[in-house]
Amino acid sequence: MGASSSFAADLRVGLIGLDTSHVIAFTKALNDPKNKDHVPGAKVVAIFKGGSPDIASSANRVDGFTADLLKYPEIKLYESIAELAKNVDAIMIESVDGRPHLAQFKEVMTSGKPVFIDKPIAGSLRDAIEIFQLARKHKVPVFSSSSLRFNAMAALKGAKYGDLHGAFAFGPAALEPTHPDLFWYGIHAVETLYTVMGRGCETVARTQTANTEIVTGVWSGGRVGTMRGNRNSKGAYGVTVFGSTAVVSPELKTGYGALLQEIVTFFQTRVSPVAPEETLELIAFMEAADESKRRGGAPVTIAEVMKANQPK
Repeated sequence: MGASSSFAADLRVGLIGLDTSHVIAFTKALNDPKNKDHVPGAKVVAIFKGGSPDIASSANRVDGFTADLLKYPEIKLYESIAELAKNVDAIMIESVDGRPHLAQFKEVMTSGKPVFIDKPIAGSLRDAIEIFQLARKHKVPVFSSSSLRFNAMAALKGAKYGDLHGAFAFGPAALEPTHPDLFWYGIHAVETLYTVMGRGCETVARTQTANTEIVTGVWSGGRVGTMRGNRNSKGAYGVTVFGSTAVVSPELKTGYGALLQEIVTFFQTRVSPVAPEETLELIAFMEAADESKRRGGAPVTIAEVMKANQPK
């Protein structure tokens, strides 16, 4: 689903959190019609710095990314999220740190403007549940996804494998001490796995070594989905689909074009291409993987971690 051309004017977009390379890549693609990856329909016009002093990859980059964005004459830096929200049509929470996402969302939710929240949607399952609860309460459209979801969808388009029996997805899984293990980078492989498997995971079990994560989920009907996260190895992504008539392993390309097209369409229509229930379940999958690790690899149910992480 691409961006619609029926909207006459570009939507004005505000970026919150300038400590990820996504803000540069997204702005280039949205604001520069000559860019080879240009996505029409929206332009970045407002930014708020943000940043997390306890994460080096945030603190060391936010000023440089801010300076690069201010080279665009149409972009204005705001000192508060509230002021930014008043001057845009749509909002992208881009902070590389998932922990402030809930607080940042609370500052914009009463605006009623659609909000894209970059991965991870939050720094905990409890915060993710609360974001969606508040979104429903205030009738604010919210969408969160890794770019790998839409790259996997493109790669699997037209693939024929009969009835789905299971899938195996892999990708990098660098760790960050401030986040649950898979929330930082393993989420890309988890999102890829959910692109194929969809909702319905019941139990999760995990094995971890210094360089590897293996997380296996059992879905309703006995389908099995496995995520492998790699460290200190080539940073490649992939997926294999096991069906009743074929096994399919398409090449997964990286890039943000497909995701950005979905974001712009979401801003225009206010309809998320990913159900909130699926986003919450994949976050619960990662939380259950952490709980399984704490229990020495024992299976943990999705229902259990959802119940234990309800906002207080």
